[in-house]
Formats: sequence, C-alpha cells, structure tokens
Amino acid sequence: MPSVKDMTTYASPTQRSPLVRLARQVGIDTQYVLIGFPIGILTVSLFSALFWTGVGTLIIWVGLPILVATLVTARGFATLERARIGPVFGQKVPHPYYKKAPAGASPLRKTLTPLSDGQTWLDMLHGMFRFIPSTISFSLVVTWWAGALGGLTVVLWDWSIPHPPDNQDLPELLGMGDGTATRLLFYFACGVFFAGTLYPVVRASALLEAYFARALLNGVNDLREQVAEANAAREVAQQQKAAAVSAEATALRRLERDIHDGPQQRLVRLAMDLGRAEQQFATDPEAARATVAEALTQTRETLDELRALSRGIAPPILVDRGLQAALTALASRCTIPVDLDAPVAERLEPAVESTAYFVVAEALTNVAKHSYANEVHVSVRRNVSGLLVSIADDGVGGASLAKGHGLAGLDDRVRAAGGVLDVDSPAGGGTRLTAALPV
Repeated sequence: MPSVKDMTTYASPTQRSPLVRLARQVGIDTQYVLIGFPIGILTVSLFSALFWTGVGTLIIWVGLPILVATLVTARGFATLERARIGPVFGQKVPHPYYKKAPAGASPLRKTLTPLSDGQTWLDMLHGMFRFIPSTISFSLVVTWWAGALGGLTVVLWDWSIPHPPDNQDLPELLGMGDGTATRLLFYFACGVFFAGTLYPVVRASALLEAYFARALLNGVNDLREQVAEANAAREVAQQQKAAAVSAEATALRRLERDIHDGPQQRLVRLAMDLGRAEQQFATDPEAARATVAEALTQTRETLDELRALSRGIAPPILVDRGLQAALTALASRCTIPVDLDAPVAERLEPAVESTAYFVVAEALTNVAKHSYANEVHVSVRRNVSGLLVSIADDGVGGASLAKGHGLAGLDDRVRAAGGVLDVDSPAGGGTRLTAALPV
C-alpha cells in the first residue's frame, strides 16, 4: 500500500570502511555546526529587528508588509536549513505544506496569505531562537576540535609560545612533575582524550541543533503525514473488510446455487426413484432392481458433486499436505492439460494458502468452461514481497474484473486477503490472471 514517507537516503558506498564513514560523518556534522552558528546570529538579529519593527508599526499599516517580508524571508532560511540537516540525518527532509491562496484570489489576499500560515510562523520562530542550540553546539565542537588538534600536535608548536616560571604551568600545578617532557606528555594525553571523544561529542552537538530545527520546520508536517498514513491504512482496512464480506457473500450464493442445481436435484430424483422401486417390488421385481441400480448411480454422482463442491471450500489435502500437493491434485482433475510450476514446499499462513488455492481453482474452472484453450500454465512463486500466482491460457480471451463478470468475486477474495489481482486478456490473445498475495 502507498507509504507517505518517500525519503531519499544519503547512503555511503558499501566499499567504504567504517572508519572512513565515521570520518565523513564527523566532517558533515562539523561543517553543519560551524556554518549554523553565524547563520543563527544572522537570523536572530534580522528577524528580531524586522518582527518587532513590523509589530510596532502595525498601527499605521506600514508594519503589515514588513511582517509579510519577515515571514517570506523566514521561509527561505527554513528551506536552506532543511537542505542542511538532510546529510546529518542521512536522509532527505521533505518540504512541508504551506498554505496557499485559493485560485482567483486578489493580489492583496495572496500577499497576506503567509500571515495565516502556521508553518511559516514556526519557520520564523526557528530563525529567532536557533542561536540557542547553535551556540551550545558551536562551543562544544570548537572546544573539542581545538583540544584534539592542539594536544596531538603539541610538539610542533610548544616551543613557539612563552611558558610561565617554574611551578606555574598546568602539569606542575597538578603535581605531575616539572620539565618540558612532562608538559608535552600531559598535553598530548589531553589531545588523545579529545580525539577519542570527538565523534560522539560532535555528533551529539549536530543532532542537538538538527533535532531542534526538524521539530519546528517539519514537526507539524510529519504529524500531518502520520495522520494521512493512518487514514489511508484505515481506508485500506475498510476496503479489505468490504471485499471479504462481498467475497463471502458471493461464495455462499455460488455454493447455494450449485447445491440447488446439482446435489439437491439428484437427491429429489433419488427419493422419487426409491419410492417407485418400493412400489415395483410387489408387482415387477426386475423393474424394481433396475430402478434401485439407477438410484445407486445417482447416489455416486451426487457424492462426486459434493466432493467437487467441498474442494472449493477447504479441500482436506490443502490442510493436511499444503499448497503444492493441493495444486497438483487440482491440476490432475482439470479437463485441459495443465503445466504446473509450483515449487512452494514450505507451509504458508492458512489464509494465504486458501486464497491461492481458490484463485487457481476458480481460474481453471473458468478456463475449462469459457476459454476454449488447448493448454494452461500455472505458476506459484514465493518472492521477497509475498506469493505470486499466475494462470495463463491460450484461449479466446476477453476476461474482465468488472462487476457482473465471473472474476469479480475472485477479485474480492484476493483483496480481502490484502492482495492484488490483475487480468490481461485481449480478445483472441489468451488470458493471464496474476494474483499477488502478501505473506
């Protein structure tokens, strides 16, 4: 079923080692934080000045266009931020829905529409307060990078800076001894610590800023998509329920019709024959024996019809031995040669096996009755998404899933199981019936 989330993943090539991917992510997160800090300072200064200027001048109507310009500018910065946080999360962040003026609206109404759009106000709110997480993240990232680079390269620059008198350097104050070697070793150890914790600190700093941005810039849109997805799932469930009720009703009507036209008529005739034989025993025993023999024939034919009807409901071989054995038995009874390709050896869910069997049984019945085909090919394959059932013949074609045709009930049966049924049946070109069932 359609999914509301169609995000594109920024997937790293599989040939890259975990170390390379880690270093790449550190670079992405670092540039995100370092660039985000000046943008945050810019937006808080710009939006605060424009917003309060617009609010203060609303009384003379000058503030209205200023507020509109502020909101439109906030949209632009929000679009830029959504593009920036995509690599941090490893997926493309979708563009949210913005309220639009109705078709034919006046220019004034189109201009003022952003004032009534909630997402636009959230964009401006993000621009005004993003400097808070940006400042925290920027401070942490700069500190950790400076500590890592400075500590690991201390031997390269220590000589170039003045040192305090004895017992005034940090290692000496900590009681770690004196001398250049001790100082270099201490600062190098600090560099190792900062380098070892660089990834989690930089990653956490970037996520702090990115989650703040996503909550304001896409939170409402994500909630709206979740509601739409839930509504779509509910509609699908309702359609499946309706299809299941329709399929059950159709199956019951067919069973009632078949029993009325077949076994019931034979049983009525059997009762009449036995009554006639009872009367003939006294006057014409030979005729009575002939009538009883005919009644026995009617009994056998009735039993055969009842067995055929039971196969359409739940054949014992399907329950006991599985789909492959049931389809093999079904193909052997077909009046048209069947090429069966069903290597599904493992047992599936009972509902799936029953639906697949019903699809093949109904299709073979229609082929025998209406297609004038010389051969039919049945294929049942298991793939990653479910079970694929295909029945193809070389008959006259012309089959349809439209209401009123024989396959409409079969379509309801498949949809009730959560599957999809497709028919390709050009006139004179044979028929291919394909059912995809979820497993």
